[in-house]
Formats: sequence, structure tokens, C-alpha cells
Amino acid sequence: MDAFARALEERSELVRIRRPVDAHLEVCAIADRVMKGGGPALLFEDVSGSRFPVLINSFGSRSRMSLALGVDDLEEHTRALAELVQMGLPAGGGAFAQLARKLPELAHVPPHAVSRGPCQDVVHAGNDVDLDQLPILTSWPRDGGPFITLPQVITRDPDTAARNVGCYRMQKLDRRNAIMHWQVHKTGARHFRRAKELGLRRLDVAVALGGDPALVYAATAPLPDGVDEWMFAGFLRKRAVTTVKCKTVELEIPAEADFVLEGYVDPQEELVDEGPFGDHTGYYTPIDRFPRLHVTAITHRANAVYPATLVGPPPMEDAWLGKATERLFLPLLRMLFPEIVDMNLPVEGAFHNLVFVSIKKQYPHHAARLAHGLWGAGQMSFSKVICVLDEDVNVQDVGQVVWRLLANLDPKRDLAFVEGPIDQLDHGANQALWGSKVCIDGTRKLREEGYMRDWPEPCRMSAEVAARVDAMWPELGIGPVPRRAPAAPNGALSVSTVVRVVEVARELLGRARG
Repeated sequence: MDAFARALEERSELVRIRRPVDAHLEVCAIADRVMKGGGPALLFEDVSGSRFPVLINSFGSRSRMSLALGVDDLEEHTRALAELVQMGLPAGGGAFAQLARKLPELAHVPPHAVSRGPCQDVVHAGNDVDLDQLPILTSWPRDGGPFITLPQVITRDPDTAARNVGCYRMQKLDRRNAIMHWQVHKTGARHFRRAKELGLRRLDVAVALGGDPALVYAATAPLPDGVDEWMFAGFLRKRAVTTVKCKTVELEIPAEADFVLEGYVDPQEELVDEGPFGDHTGYYTPIDRFPRLHVTAITHRANAVYPATLVGPPPMEDAWLGKATERLFLPLLRMLFPEIVDMNLPVEGAFHNLVFVSIKKQYPHHAARLAHGLWGAGQMSFSKVICVLDEDVNVQDVGQVVWRLLANLDPKRDLAFVEGPIDQLDHGANQALWGSKVCIDGTRKLREEGYMRDWPEPCRMSAEVAARVDAMWPELGIGPVPRRAPAAPNGALSVSTVVRVVEVARELLGRARG
């Protein structure tokens, strides 16, 4: 992360904090105010109890998120992907295989193994393992302890050896033990359950911290189970991820990582209490029981920088990680649902609580059909409120969405409820993991939907008059030309979108052939 921090500093996107600051609450109290104000990345150079600096809020703006993914702006990805989609692939799952066949040249960035890497400049194993040497932060006053908040947790499927990299928070217990919070729906949890079914006493785990920021993002991305996150990151950065072997477990790790924790969980061991933790929902998640991670080695770069993030009441830094996912995964949804024009997951909705989606409506009750389709599409299944609007609504403009949604709404007619799985962190339902969801149909209504009146048109100035007024504006003495709300996007996608869709396509094609 040192190179990323220096790149941010060169762009005046980072502030170095040289005075001593406590890892217990103080770092996060400062970061909270900066994140809420849309401020810079922060590099704390003197954190209590550790010699390592802490980098936080490094993804907390559009420009920093773009830099993390290797571009000057995310629109570069948008344009590149838009060109690919114009190849005229058919809608539906078959498009994945066709895309894979048409774009084989983009698939030549598999992870590349090397014999040595900076992540192992310094090695502590056995009795030398000491998590207390890391500046692990305590975020909120009622947290159960210090938590690692930006890990890349690496496991392998006990049956297929397929690698998974996920971002699962970890609570530090003591010098050699932590708790692995992988939620029930996550791939890491599936690996753990399968290892338990097989009677295994050990599931190897490696945790990379820092390194290439694209790898950090890839660990948070909701890729389908079995799709390699490092292949995805290679697409994003257009270069292969270099890996080295761990010292004490049978796993590979990113060679450029700042820190690596090596260890294992014992699937037959009793679970331990984890939490509470102030989570991205803005509420504390309660104590629950999760596996203990036994740390067998800690390795790190000579100039290691400890990466962290703070989650809590939005907006926070993770808003931009979520926004990147929203844009990168939109093309995948469009391949399954070509009627989608655009989508917005508002920051205040904490990812799963609220979805705005605009569509080219083609038949009665199209909105409800789309919502049911989204509830069956991966992590979109956790979406509690899906608001569907017409194609001329710019869903990135929340004010426009609220106006059009409420103006078009008849609550009894336009709300459709279902029940299904919800995110494990969702406390709104009466019980864990299962609750109700709603589709709000804000589209114009058809006679086939029971609407017997003439649907009105929204008021719009003619393009000709608007152009004449733009031309005369400097002569009016009113001031700068007011910005008009942008039109709804016309199929804009994102670069990593390409890479992301291609990787999924290759995986699905490989499964079909197998």
C-alpha cells in the first residue's frame, strides 16, 4: 500500500498525520469525520502500540477508486465495456459462453507464481507470532475488541481446490488467535462447512493485507462462487497477479501484499463468541459464534503499510467500493435482463436495503417480473426494496427518483411483497436470514394493468427552446448557466466490467464443457 499511498499523495488525495494517535477508537473517530465530509485518504504514521503506519479512507472518492482500479476515471472502463457489449450478444445465460468464445485474447492474465516476493521480506513463525504488533483498530465504543476490517481471506474448496478470496472481518483474540467472521451465505463459510462434513481437522487459511488495491477490491466483489478473484483483478489492472507460496500452510498469496497471516481453522473445534461490531448497516451486529483462526505465521514487507477501513452509519469509505461494484456488475445484469437501462444502489441503503432500477417497459407487470428476476440473481437476492422506474428516469438523481416514484404510485396496486433470504447482518426481520422484500412499481401504467385513464406526460421544455436559451444565457446577466439534470445513461458500462463479464463467461463455459 506504500506505492498506492504515494500515488495518492502526488495527487493531493492524502494527508499524513504525524502526531501520535491511539488505535483504540481515536483513529476511527478521526476517519469518521473525514469520511462524512468527503475528505482525503489518511496515513497515520504514529499509531499506539505499533511501528507500522495505518492507511484508511484510501478508496473514499471517485478519483481514488478509479486509481485503485488502474484508470484515471471509471468511465474508461465504461467506454471499453460498452464497445464489447455492442457485439450484439443475445440476452440470457448463453451470452456468457458466446462472449468467452469471442474474447479469448482477454483471458491471458492468470496468476503467475514466483519464488520470492516482498510480502515475505520479514517472517515471524511459531512463538514469534504476535498479532499485538499490528495496529489493529477498535472502531466503535461497544465493539467486542480490535477488528481487521480490510482482509483478503484466502481458502480452497476441500473438494475441488478452487480458490476463493473474500473480505471477512476478523476479531483479534490474543497474540496468536483471531475469529473468522464468514457469514453463512459466503463462499468461505461453505468451504468451512464442507471441511466439517469431511471430518477434516484443518482448513488452511491465508489472510493478505494491502498490496495491489485492485486485489483489495476484488475480495469485496460479489463474484459467482468458483470465479477466481485474482483473475478478475488481473483483468482490472491488465496484468497478472504474482503469487508466492506460504511458509506454513498449503496456499498461495499475493507476492506484493503488505502483510500475510498464515494459519488454519479446525472445523471440528467449538466455535467462539465474536462481536459486537459496528457494521456497515450503521448498527452493532450482536455477538455470534464463528471459527477460531489459529495463526501460524505472520510475514510482511520491509516497508509495510497496514490497510484499514471504517464501516458504520453511511456515508463511509465503503460507499465507493459499493459504487464500483454497482457499475461493474451492471453489464452482467443487462446480459440477463436486457430491459435494464441503469441501476443505483444508494449509499444510504447500505448496499442491500434499496435498489433503484430503470427499465424499457414492454408489457404489463414488467416491473414485478424484473424484481423477481433480480431476487434470484446472486447477492441481489438480499435486496429488500426494489424500485422500478421508466427508462427516461435518471436513477442516479435521487430527487428525480423520489418525485417520479411517488407521483406514479398507487400503494395498493404498486407494492408487491415476497419472502426470501436476507443478509445475515440484516436486523430488521423478526428472525435471522429470512424476511420479506418489496417491489415498488413506479413505471407508467398500462390499461392491461387496470389503469383506465390516460397516463399524463411529464413536463419537459423542448430541445429547440432549451438550446436557444443556452445560447442567450450570457446576455441575461443572471450568472452561470444552471446545470440541468443529466439524461438517463444510455447503456454506459464500466473497463473492469469487461474483465468481470469475461471471467464469468470463461468460468461458465468451462463448467458447461466439464
